[in-house]
This record gives sequence, C-alpha cells and structure tokens, in this order.
Amino acid sequence: MKRDLMELLACPMCRSEELELIVLAESVEIDEGVIACGGCGRYYPIIDTIPVMLPDQLRDREEDLSFLTRWQRKLPRRVALEGRPHSLGEAGR
Repeated sequence: MKRDLMELLACPMCRSEELELIVLAESVEIDEGVIACGGCGRYYPIIDTIPVMLPDQLRDREEDLSFLTRWQRKLPRRVALEGRPHSLGEAGR
C-alpha cells in the first residue's frame, strides 16, 4: 500500500477519518501493517500490500486472528488484545 492512500480512506463502519497507520513491514510500499480507527476501535490489516478494509460481517475471523498472532509483539495492545471486530483478548470477554 502506498502511504498516500491514507488521505483517501475512512472507516467503513463508523466513517471516521481519524485513522492511524501502523507499519509492520515495508519495502517500496507498506507490505504489512494495520490501519487503526480512532473513532470506533476497529483495525484493518494490510496484507501483502493490500489494505483489507471490510465491514465486520465480511471479515474472516481466522484470518484476523492469524494476522494478530503473527504480529502480536509489534502491535499496540489496543489492536492485538482489544481491537474490533476480532482480537487475541476475545477469550477474556
């Protein structure tokens, strides 16, 4: 994903433009990362340069949890353990 894309994005759930980019792996583009919404607490993974900005009902729980597990050490707690719609802290909810 190119950084310039952030200027065009809004959260598909709450429509907030208060989005934070968390870069996890970068080469020419952002290869892996997260777009975190400050409005509703949702996160959207960037996988193989593609931002996966789908509404909750279209998200793949297993894919989200696999992504979070892979990057848990580099992700902020609010994303890994408290993020929506799926998080590694779901067992405690």
